[in-house]
Amino acid sequence: MNLSEVKILLDKEIESRNNIFELSYEKPDPLLIASKYQDESVALICALFGYGNAGLIVKFLDNLDFSLLDGSDEMIIKEFSSHYYRFQKSEDVIAVFIALKRLKELDSIEDIFYEGYKKEHNILDGLWYFIDTLRAAYPHTTQGYNFLIGSVPKKVSSAGTYKRYMMYLRWMVRKDELDMGLWSKIDKKDLLMPLDTHTFKVSRKLGLLKRKSYDMKAVLELTDRFRQWDENDPVKYDFALYRIGQEKLLKI
Repeated sequence: MNLSEVKILLDKEIESRNNIFELSYEKPDPLLIASKYQDESVALICALFGYGNAGLIVKFLDNLDFSLLDGSDEMIIKEFSSHYYRFQKSEDVIAVFIALKRLKELDSIEDIFYEGYKKEHNILDGLWYFIDTLRAAYPHTTQGYNFLIGSVPKKVSSAGTYKRYMMYLRWMVRKDELDMGLWSKIDKKDLLMPLDTHTFKVSRKLGLLKRKSYDMKAVLELTDRFRQWDENDPVKYDFALYRIGQEKLLKI
C-alpha cells in the first residue's frame, strides 16, 4: 500500500468513525467518560489514567466521584482510600484529585497551558509549563504518581511520547463528534500525535513512520507526515489510526 492509498484509507476511517456511536461500553475509550462531564479537569484525569486495557480503564473511571474535585481534602482521602489502578495506589489517586483541585483554585488548565505555549506556539512548551505548575501546586512524589503526571525531560530529543497528554490536548482543542473542543486558545494545527505502542506499530506498518524508536522524535516525524496531508489539523488522523490498531484491521 503506497502513501496515497494509506491517505484514502485513513480519510475513509475518519469519516466513518466521526460519530458518537464510536464511544460506547462495547467500544471502550476513556473519552467515553470524559465526554459525559465536558470538564477540563475531569477529562485530564480520564486521559492520565488512559493506559492499559481500554475496558478496565473505563471501568475504573466510571467508579470515580468527580464531584470531589470541589470537595475537601478530607472528603477526597476518605472516598478514594480503597481506589487503585495498575501502577497507582490509593495515595496516588488521592494525590491527583487534590492536585487538580488546588490547580482549579489557581487558574484554568487551559490558561496554564497557554502561558507556556503562547510565545512560540509550541505544544511541548505548554506541557512543560503545565507539569511544573501541577507539581508546584501539590508536591507529591511516589513512583505511581510520577508515572501518572510525568516530569519535564532534560532534553526533548530523549523524551518519551507523552501520549496521554497529547490525547488530552486532542480532546480539548479539536471539535468534532468525538473530540470536545472545550478550549479556544490553542490552535489545533500545533497539536502533536498521541503515539502509543499500537499506533506506533500501525504507523510503521503503513509506511507513515520510518523511525524505529518509540519516542518524541517519532511523534514529531508522524505529526509532520500528517501535516503534509492537513497542515491545519494533523491530529485528526489519530482516532482512526488508533481504532485500526485496536480492532486489528491490519496484520502487524
